Amino acid sequence: MTGLPLLLLLLLYWLLPPASEKKTQRKCISKKHFNLPRYYYKPGDLIIGGNLHLQNFLPLKKPDFQTHPQKLPVYTSLIPKNYQHFKTLVFAVTEANKDLVLLPNITFGFHIYDNCQVEMRVSLFSLSLLSTRGHTVPGYKCDRQDRLLSVIGGLNPKSSRLMASIFSIFKVPQLGVGFEFTRGDRRLYPSFFRINPKESAQYVGLVQLLLYFQWNWVGFMVSESEYGEHFISSLVPMLKEKEICLAFIEMLKSEEMITTANNFIRIFKSWFKVEVVILFGDSNSIENVPVALSFYQEFQKITFQKVWILTSLWKLSEMDYEETLKIVKPLHGALHIRDHNSDFSEFAHFLLMLDPLNPQGDIFLPLWWGKVFDCAVQKPGKIPQRGKKTCTGKEKLQNVASYVFETAMTGESYNIYNAIFALAHALHAMHGSVTRPTMIRLGKRISNVHSWQILPYLRKVHFNNSAGDEISFSENGLGSARYEILNWRLLPNFSFVPVKVGRINPRASPGQDFTINASSIIWATKKVPSARCGMKRCQAGERRRVPEGKQVCCYQCEPCPEGTISNKTDAARCDPCPENQYPNKDKDHCIAKKIHFLSYQDTLGCALIFLTLFLCVITSIVLVIFLKHRDTPIVKANNQDLTYILLVSLLLCFFCSFLFIGQPRNLTCLFQQTAFAILFSFAVSSVLAKTVTVVLAFMATKPGNRTRKLLGKPLTNFIVITCPLVQAVLCVTWLVTSPPFPNLDFHSLFGEIILECKEGSALMFYAVLTYLGFLALVSFTVAFLARKLPDSFNEAKFITFSMLVFCSVWITFLPTYLSTKGKSMVAVEIFSILASGAGLLACIFFPKCYIILLRPHLNCRENIMRHKNF
Repeated sequence: MTGLPLLLLLLLYWLLPPASEKKTQRKCISKKHFNLPRYYYKPGDLIIGGNLHLQNFLPLKKPDFQTHPQKLPVYTSLIPKNYQHFKTLVFAVTEANKDLVLLPNITFGFHIYDNCQVEMRVSLFSLSLLSTRGHTVPGYKCDRQDRLLSVIGGLNPKSSRLMASIFSIFKVPQLGVGFEFTRGDRRLYPSFFRINPKESAQYVGLVQLLLYFQWNWVGFMVSESEYGEHFISSLVPMLKEKEICLAFIEMLKSEEMITTANNFIRIFKSWFKVEVVILFGDSNSIENVPVALSFYQEFQKITFQKVWILTSLWKLSEMDYEETLKIVKPLHGALHIRDHNSDFSEFAHFLLMLDPLNPQGDIFLPLWWGKVFDCAVQKPGKIPQRGKKTCTGKEKLQNVASYVFETAMTGESYNIYNAIFALAHALHAMHGSVTRPTMIRLGKRISNVHSWQILPYLRKVHFNNSAGDEISFSENGLGSARYEILNWRLLPNFSFVPVKVGRINPRASPGQDFTINASSIIWATKKVPSARCGMKRCQAGERRRVPEGKQVCCYQCEPCPEGTISNKTDAARCDPCPENQYPNKDKDHCIAKKIHFLSYQDTLGCALIFLTLFLCVITSIVLVIFLKHRDTPIVKANNQDLTYILLVSLLLCFFCSFLFIGQPRNLTCLFQQTAFAILFSFAVSSVLAKTVTVVLAFMATKPGNRTRKLLGKPLTNFIVITCPLVQAVLCVTWLVTSPPFPNLDFHSLFGEIILECKEGSALMFYAVLTYLGFLALVSFTVAFLARKLPDSFNEAKFITFSMLVFCSVWITFLPTYLSTKGKSMVAVEIFSILASGAGLLACIFFPKCYIILLRPHLNCRENIMRHKNF
C-alpha cells in the first residue's frame, strides 16, 4: 500500500497540464463555449463530496496521441434536467443541517464537481475530493478543514465502479448507482453503497408487465456492455420460464453517432415483426435509437407505431437536440420503468426561489439558467453577448417543459436525498452509541471523526424520511426496491410529459406488488397492441401445439383430446377431469357425474319390483294351495316336506331380489350374493332330494331291491341340509377372507359414477356360482335319467323340464352379466334369479295346481296307482 500514493501522484503529474496551461484547462474548445468553474463549494464541519454529471463532452476529432487530452476540441452538451441532482444534494444538506436533533451542533458542507461523464474527470475529481481543497494529493490533508465524510456519485454503473475503485482504497463511503457485483467484488469495494433500487426487482416487474398485457413476442435493444450482457443473462431465463419469446436481440455500441444511422436500417425489418421493443441501457448508449428512428420515418414516409419499454437507466433529458419533440415523437405511448420518488413541496419551492442574478456561490446556476431559457446571464463588468437576449431572472421555471426540467423531485434526485439523510442518521447513530466510549459526542472535536468509522453504522441505518417513506440500508446499500411505471405522452400542445400509471413494490402483499392502471395508458397504436407471435389465441377447450422448428410462442391450437379440458386461454396442455367429473361438450369445464345404480324410482327398477312381487304372490298362493290340500294324495306324494321347503326357498329367493335394488351399502353388499347362493342351494337341493326320492321309490318296488332301506326322511334331510351347508361354508369363507363392498366405478360409463357392490374376491364369487351350477347339473342329470318313469307315479319329467330351464337361464346369465355395466348388470342378475325361480315354480308346481284346482277327480289314490307296472 505504501507505493500506491506514489503511483497516483505520478498519474496525476502526467494527467495535469503544465503551469502555463492552467488558464486554458478550465475552458472547453467548442462551438458553444462555457467558462465553467471546477466545483461548487460550501464549508461545513464535515464535507459531503459530489461527483455528478451536468454536461456531456463530445470530442470533435479522434485522439492522435500527440495532443494533450485536455487540449482536444470538444462539443459541450449541457443536460438541463441533470441540474436537479446538484440542487437536490444542496437541498438535502440544507434540510439535514436544520434538524438539530439529528445533527446537534454540527453542520454538513458540500464540495460538488461536474465530471461531464468523462472517465478521466471522474477519476481526477475523485482524487481531488480526497485531497486538500485546491490541491490534488489524495489521502493528505495539510489542515483540519474540509474533512470528507462521504461522496455522492456516480449516477451510472460505469462511473460508480470507477469511483469505487478509488474511494474503497481510502475507506471513504461512496453512495451511488449500483453496479453488478461479481464474486469477490464486495471485498474489493467495501465502502460502496447502492442508492438506487435493486435491478432484480425491475426485471421481475418487467416480466409482470409483459404478462399483464399478455405479450409474448418482443424485441430487445441493449447497450453493448457488461451491464447489457447482465441484463440479457438475467432477464432471458425469466422470460423463457413464462414462455415469452424474443423476436430479436440487438446490441448497440455507445460510440455510434447519429451519422451511423445506417447501422439501424438492418434492424428496421425486425421492428416490423414486433409490436413491443424493450430498450435497455443508459442514454449515452441508446440515445441514437429514437434519433435514427425519427430520421428513417421521415425519409421513408412511414410511421412506426410501436410500444417502447424503457428501463430505469434511460433519461430523456440527456438528448440535447434542437428538434427534441420531433425526435421523441416515436416514443409517444412508451412505458418507462423509473426509480420510485416522492413529492416534496419544499423542494419545488426551493427550486422556484432560484435567482441567476444572485447565485449565492452556485457557479452552475447561471450556465443552467441561460441554457433553459435561451438567454445569457449578464455578469457585472462584462459586455453582453451579441445576438442573444439577456436573462432578467424573472423567467418562470414552472413554464419550462417537463422533458427539459421538472420542479418535482425525480427518482434519481430522490435517491440522492435519501443518501444524504442516510449519512446523517448513520453519523447520529455512531456518535450516540454507548458501546464506543472513545467516540466523541457531536459538536466536540469533530476533527477526530474519520470517514471509515461510519461504515458499520451505514450498513444498518433505518429511518423514515420527511415524505413518510421507510428507508433502510444493508451491506450493499438501499434495502427497498420500488419503481414507478410511467407513460410518456406527446400532447397536442407539443409537450412531452410522463404520467404515472403503475408501480412495482416487491415488499407489498401478493397481488399488490405489481399494480397498473391500463385504462389510463395512451398508446401509440390507439389501442392495446397484440404483441404475440401467433395472432390467434387458444381458447378454452383447446391446447397449444408448437410446430417443429418454431419458438414456443409461435404455437397453433388444437382441440383437447377426449376426457380432458382446458379452462383458460393459451393452455399448454389439457388436463383430465377429477374422477367424479367429466368434460362438457365444449371441453372447457367439468361437470359432476351422476351416481348410477338401480334405484326404486327407475323404470327398470319398478318393473323388476313388480315382477318380484308378482312371483312372490304366486309362490305364496301355491304354498297356500298345498297347505290347504295337504291331505290330498298329490300333495302327499313324493315327500310333502320337501315340497314345502322348495316353495319357501323359492319365496325367499324372490325376496332376496330386493337386496339388489336401491343404493348399495355395506350390509346389503354382504348379503346380496351370499343370501342368493344359499337360498338357491336350498331350492336346488330340495329338487335333488325330490328327484332322488322318486328314483329310489321306483327302484324299491322291484323285488329283491335293497334300496327300500334308503327311503325315508334321513336321506332327504341329509341332502337338504348337507348341500346348502357346503354352500354356506363357501360363503362364510368368502365373507371372512375378502367380503363384497360398495365400490365407485368412475370409468366404465361416460358421465356417470357406477355405485356397485364389488365381489371382493372374484374367485370366491365364481366358486359359489360353480357349486350352485354343480348342484343344478346333478339334479338335471338324475331327473333326465328318470324322465321315462310312469307319469302318474312321479314328477321326474316336470323336474327335468324345470332344471333344463334353470340351467339354461344361468348358462345364459354368465356372458350377459360380464358384458354389461352398472344397473344393467344388476338387472341381469335379478332377472336370472326371478327367471330360474319361476322356471322351477312353473314346471314343478303348476301341473299339480292344475289337478288340484281344475281336475280334482284326478287327485285320488286310485288314479295314482292305476298305471303301476311292476
